[in-house]
Amino acid sequence: MFKLQENGTNTKKEIIAGLTTFLTMVYIVVVNPIILKDAGVPFDQVFTATIIATVIGTLWMALMANYPIAIAPGMGMNAYFAYSVVGSHTDITYATAFSAVFVAGLIFIALSLTPFREKLIIAIPDNLKHGITAGIGLFIAFIGLRQTGLIADHPQNLVKLGDLHSPEAILALAGLAITIVLMVLRVNGALFIGMLVTSIIAYFTGQLKITKVIEAPSLPEGLIISNPLAAIGDVIQHDLYAVVFSFLLVTIFDTTGTMIAVAQQAGLMKGKTLPRARQALLADSVAATAGSIFGTSPTSAYIESSTGVAAGGRTGLTTVVVAALFVVAAFFGPLVSAVSGLPAITAPALIIVGCLMMESVGKITWNELDEAFPAFLIILSMPLTSSIATGIALGFISYPLLKVVRGKFREVHVLVYIFAILFFYQLAFLPH
Repeated sequence: MFKLQENGTNTKKEIIAGLTTFLTMVYIVVVNPIILKDAGVPFDQVFTATIIATVIGTLWMALMANYPIAIAPGMGMNAYFAYSVVGSHTDITYATAFSAVFVAGLIFIALSLTPFREKLIIAIPDNLKHGITAGIGLFIAFIGLRQTGLIADHPQNLVKLGDLHSPEAILALAGLAITIVLMVLRVNGALFIGMLVTSIIAYFTGQLKITKVIEAPSLPEGLIISNPLAAIGDVIQHDLYAVVFSFLLVTIFDTTGTMIAVAQQAGLMKGKTLPRARQALLADSVAATAGSIFGTSPTSAYIESSTGVAAGGRTGLTTVVVAALFVVAAFFGPLVSAVSGLPAITAPALIIVGCLMMESVGKITWNELDEAFPAFLIILSMPLTSSIATGIALGFISYPLLKVVRGKFREVHVLVYIFAILFFYQLAFLPH
């Protein structure tokens, strides 16, 4: 079913890859509820809704597209939902804001059923694709360093070297050393084994504390969106068109950029095209719509999927394993919370995968400044703005401008011009 031999993989590799991806992204079931709780959504509601949306999107990706790319509520969009949409508008409740997510999801599905998103993948210039891959790699490596305290805040320079004597930093460095040695020795499942060994060390050093293991999942608020027409009415009544547009634009490019990055890393791209792109792109739009019904912010393809690819994952069997583990995680909330609450366990995998993804830098045409500078902007801005979508936006805006200056405007696809204008409008006039 998953064509394992054709994709140069086997069941053992796929299971290990699924475990690896799950462990690096499971933090979302804790972080997402914490952020959306600030918008007034009950923690238990978001915890369960996060898992439902993740399982729906990830299984769709596995069974319909056969890709090792997991789907879950996106970081950044949850903060925008909680602090910009609900937090800055006293007349907008979280239920009304979920209506905007629902409507954006419906539009998203409609766009995914057309050739539009597939054409977008082809339209993105190669150097921008390479810049997106490298930029995301740098971004997730920076996340890993920041989560463990290896990089810390600085009042003037923004960042500095953290306290290397802190228990978490020492654990992260030990985990990084163990994992990179296993990687260099080409041990199968090195990333997962590294996380497992780090978890054992953390448990015996007292950093990983497990007090409660099992707890049944619940949806205390029931269905947040029970009437689609009422949801559309909420958007019209509260003039949430800009909110819907922001959710739509950012999610389209966040997911498209991430899919391209992971697919290139796994060697799944066929020239400029992504086979079965429509089925893959439907995964996040269906999950986003379903997630809003139960009570979570928009979903996106997860760049942490690249850890599973690095561990050998090449097919949808990897993501079936991820979805199954999220179903299990629904009943092990306290245990998942304990492990994901200690970033030193998963951060080494993020740092190493970031290194692997930086390989794309070598494919950028650096001797052509009109090609190189937009890619450079993407790579630079993703970690510095903590936003994949912002990096993509700056690349899309600068690329056609430089081509026009050089008189090469005919080389640029019309979609790139359209999205350059849309991204400029979004950055200049909409909250982000």
